Amino acid sequence: MDIRSLNKEELTAELLSMGEKKFRAGQIFRWLHRDLADSFAEMTNLSLALREKLSEKFSLEVPQAVQVLTSQIDGTKKFLFDLADGNVIESVWMRYHHGNSVCISSQVGCRMGCAFCASTLDGLVRGLTPAEMLGQVYQIQKLTGERVDSVVVMGSGEPLDNYDSLVRFIRLLTDPEGQDLSGRAITVSTCGLVPQMYRLADEGLSITLALSLHASCDETRVRLMPVAKRYKLDEVLAACDNYFEKTGRRVSYEYSLVHGVNDTLAEAKALAGLLGGRNCHVNLIPVNPIKERNFTRGPREETLAFKNMLEKYGINATIRREMGRDIDGACGQLRRSYMEKGSEERRR
Repeated sequence: MDIRSLNKEELTAELLSMGEKKFRAGQIFRWLHRDLADSFAEMTNLSLALREKLSEKFSLEVPQAVQVLTSQIDGTKKFLFDLADGNVIESVWMRYHHGNSVCISSQVGCRMGCAFCASTLDGLVRGLTPAEMLGQVYQIQKLTGERVDSVVVMGSGEPLDNYDSLVRFIRLLTDPEGQDLSGRAITVSTCGLVPQMYRLADEGLSITLALSLHASCDETRVRLMPVAKRYKLDEVLAACDNYFEKTGRRVSYEYSLVHGVNDTLAEAKALAGLLGGRNCHVNLIPVNPIKERNFTRGPREETLAFKNMLEKYGINATIRREMGRDIDGACGQLRRSYMEKGSEERRR
């Protein structure tokens, strides 16, 4: 049983079934989520007999960093973590003036098929457990020696396609006896899985929802995102409106600018019309070119003109600050290059 994925109630029930006192569950929970213990041997206020019983009943798997790239431009670090089953995932640590942010993966690979993303090129392998999602945050804190102030679930994978693990991860990360991270410091990105968006709105969480929008009409969105064949824009935006009504949290709209596809001033005007009247924020992202696709980014001045057009119509917009441009910054690139290198070595 994966002990780091258990909440306090479940952990308490397990300890009681082992004949242990209830307070032991609180001690163990704090070791796992506040002190970031990587083994039962580290839990020194527990008896040796109890530690042995724990190691027999539970697993405590820790992602191992097999590669760490550091940007020479801004100090951003990209981590490639090896999981217990041999799969690899990637995470990014970024330092901003307001604190340290970590972007984590929620799945090994992805099945959403977005045309501009390297994460989805080899499809979905599996979802991550809550412990594996937490492990990325915890290990990065230990490896950098710095606290993580905010978490973005926007790496490889579609978080809402791994819904139960995602919600459990958030509750564990925000637990007052653990990291006690504010829900407002957590952002979850989705390509628009409508049923799960409605479920998330009813969870009582204070997190920010970010929708990968990328187009102002269904036709263009389908070209970039196959999921748009299943959920039309009016359905997705209705789910966003419901999220805002239920939580009071402003929705962020992610918009990757692909030159010649969705970055014209006409598209900007159409996008402003689509989002007009909503309390929202548009995050403009010049697309990261990947060798398997022929998508490119336009000139900087065109990106600025797109942003200015949105603001002219009253839409709050920013251009995402690019972090780690020199270290395979886009989602899935580092994992894919690592896998390709391994395949080549095996062939040799």
